Amino acid sequence: MDPRALPPRLVIDPSLHPEISAELRSSPHVLRMVRSGARMDTTHHLPLLLVLPAFLLIASTLLGLRMAVFIGVGFGLMTLLSWVASNGSHRSAKRRLRLARAHAEQYILPEDLDHPCQMLLRRAQNAVDAIMNSKVHKAGLIDSIENQVSLPEELWQIAQRLRRLSSMHAEHGKLIPRELPPGMEDAFRPYTSALDAAWTSLSQRVRHLEKYAKQVLKADKVYHAHQRLERLAAKTPEYQQLLAETVRDELAHERIRELSDQAAHVRKLFEESILQARQAAGELLRSPLT
Repeated sequence: MDPRALPPRLVIDPSLHPEISAELRSSPHVLRMVRSGARMDTTHHLPLLLVLPAFLLIASTLLGLRMAVFIGVGFGLMTLLSWVASNGSHRSAKRRLRLARAHAEQYILPEDLDHPCQMLLRRAQNAVDAIMNSKVHKAGLIDSIENQVSLPEELWQIAQRLRRLSSMHAEHGKLIPRELPPGMEDAFRPYTSALDAAWTSLSQRVRHLEKYAKQVLKADKVYHAHQRLERLAAKTPEYQQLLAETVRDELAHERIRELSDQAAHVRKLFEESILQARQAAGELLRSPLT
């Protein structure tokens, strides 16, 4: 499936402590419970407490009291161990649920957005992924530290605004009649225009991210070629010697000059592509969403 068609991933406020963020990210089902208002079942071991007395009564009738007690002790131990394990797991789940509730405004699920907003957020995530996974980013040839700080914050700000826009879209759809009485269109138009303007602004923001990612990917390709050329450049004397030994002097000088010119050209392309990526980043990060 085309990654662009997939729903967006969970977005978490980058200002959260990393341990809390990791805990939330590991339990998306708990986050969905919080959003839906579902409550955790607290009677999960009640059946075990009812089964044991009934089992002892039946066993004492069929096997005698001594055997019933012996079997009951074994069954009781098994029940106790099961209860301890289940109770520990239950406490852990309740702790995660409390954590998710305490930070309910600091994460955004795909379900929090309508479909157009989901697709826009996914585009933003794809652009950030492309930048962060690029060779030039990992090599520190663009501002890697700034990327690591600013891009997650940019995603969070976009996701927050898309969540609010989705909510207002839904409310707007319920309030605006399908068929407006004659002459009432102008009264509702400013509200529709406000939503359209917000969508246009966020779309433009995502396009800036995509422009930055495109420049980074372009720089990546040139960087790859530059690395190959650097390996060849180390062997330039061998190529020069080969030409000098096998080609007429005038032609040899021309070919050697071409080698040097080509190396300089690729280096210039590489430097220009890095500069363009940095400029694209500057355009984006000079006006952060706050």
